[in-house]
Amino acid sequence: MTDDKIVIQDDDGVVNPSHYRTDDIDCIHAIEAMMTPEEFAGYLRGNVVKYIWRYDKKHRDDLELARKDLDKAQWFLHRLMHLRIKMWGVGGAGPD
Repeated sequence: MTDDKIVIQDDDGVVNPSHYRTDDIDCIHAIEAMMTPEEFAGYLRGNVVKYIWRYDKKHRDDLELARKDLDKAQWFLHRLMHLRIKMWGVGGAGPD
């Protein structure tokens, strides 16, 4: 990754679902732009928890959908890690 944006892939329902994009604007970038880094970190963290919390409850009988929720949690966690590195530097200690 060469910049602070996550690499966009084809619409797979996890990384870049088309319903979260209008023209060339991704919803996640708009959300990030309207929040402080600390607020955005909280948003990302909440989404990680949400997808981990529900994967085995919402999709108990559908392994594919359960895995998709875990993939989404991983995607948000990756964004959170990237944001924290950007805020504090590699190996930096933050308030959490």
